[in-house]
Amino acid sequence: MLASRAGIRNESIGTMAFTLDRIQEIAERVASMSGLELVEMELQGSGKTRHLRIFIDKPQGVTHEDCAHYSREIGTILDVEDVMPGGSYVLEISSPGLDRKLLKPADFERFQGSLVKFSTHEAIDGNRHFQGRLVQFGDAQLTVDLGAVTSKKKVRQQGSGILKVAYSNVEKAQLVPEF
Repeated sequence: MLASRAGIRNESIGTMAFTLDRIQEIAERVASMSGLELVEMELQGSGKTRHLRIFIDKPQGVTHEDCAHYSREIGTILDVEDVMPGGSYVLEISSPGLDRKLLKPADFERFQGSLVKFSTHEAIDGNRHFQGRLVQFGDAQLTVDLGAVTSKKKVRQQGSGILKVAYSNVEKAQLVPEF
């Protein structure tokens, strides 16, 4: 089962906590030195089938060269410092994509004006799944225009108008690509 902690997902919590903290520290340092943002990390598997996936971003978007450079830098540090003890692992570096997850308050601030979909812990008017334009994020609250959705079915399911949701009630959220 996956557990979530500050943008880091790991299949087994416990003895890996120190390793994850150390990997995150290194990943953030390398990202910062390269003008990048560490968006999310996933550590999955065990033994020889371990996969470390790191998602990076920057305001202008991440290029293939950004990913290659970051991979070389962090891979070297992880190997030299033996942060991933026990042998081999697969390192994957990627952009978060057009439908990137919104994981922290800074993400909601950055993507104000964007189309988002999200689910809540607690139902609002009998619904937990919403889609709309993120009009504003402030005071730990999302303001979403549900009328920005063009699907009549979705409007019937969630309603329309302006919805205010406490950030603490947001279970998961992501951007919806617009073309």
